[in-house]
Amino acid sequence: MKIKVLGNDSKNSSREVDIYSKEGFDLLAKLWSKCAYHHRIMYEPTWLGIPIIQYPEDITIIQELIWKVRPDVIIETGVAHGGSAILQASILELIGKGKVIGIDLEIRKYNELAIRSHPLSKRIHLIEGSSIANETYLKVKKQLKNSDKVLIFLDSNHSYEHVKREIELYSSLVSPDSYLVVLDGIQKELWDTPGGKKEWQEDNPLTAIEEFMQDNTEWEIDEYYMRFAVTANPNGFLKRLNNEQG
Repeated sequence: MKIKVLGNDSKNSSREVDIYSKEGFDLLAKLWSKCAYHHRIMYEPTWLGIPIIQYPEDITIIQELIWKVRPDVIIETGVAHGGSAILQASILELIGKGKVIGIDLEIRKYNELAIRSHPLSKRIHLIEGSSIANETYLKVKKQLKNSDKVLIFLDSNHSYEHVKREIELYSSLVSPDSYLVVLDGIQKELWDTPGGKKEWQEDNPLTAIEEFMQDNTEWEIDEYYMRFAVTANPNGFLKRLNNEQG
């Protein structure tokens, strides 16, 4: 079975691609991701009763990563309903250690109540404030010990400038062999969807990721965590290398 793909030239050229090929699979995954955004599929899942606002594929990938890294501290910017924090705390609970530091500009009362009344709330510490404010960053640092293995998820304001500043601030807190996960880089691909905005072509997390990774020998993009192809986080799994090894 084949699908017709339009060319990028002015002659409206097209070609056929086998949907069972790697290229066909990637094209269908990209299309599904865009359609899923339009139909707000990410608002459907919950984790242990709390809305999580993630694609199901990304939920699976995130739990894999946490189980592999086994961090002492997870820092998450962007709390929303709290589902991601509950997911992270649930894996830490199974591991038997660790806490989640959740940061949000505004933690709404009903969301805070749902988080604090959850059985896993003992592993979650909430900080209200802008993730890029110096005072917020200092509050986060006070929660860390030098021996902590730190894993970070950036999932708050998805503008280029905000994400760029978050990366500048929080990348230094990530432990060697751990990860800085920059979410929602797919925004760059969503500008032409019915609910998209033209400025998203440049104003997006993926542009901030690409700029950060230019000539950067301390980090690498771990493509293993994009292997499902359907993801809101293309090139978003940044591994801090342990350059002391070897």
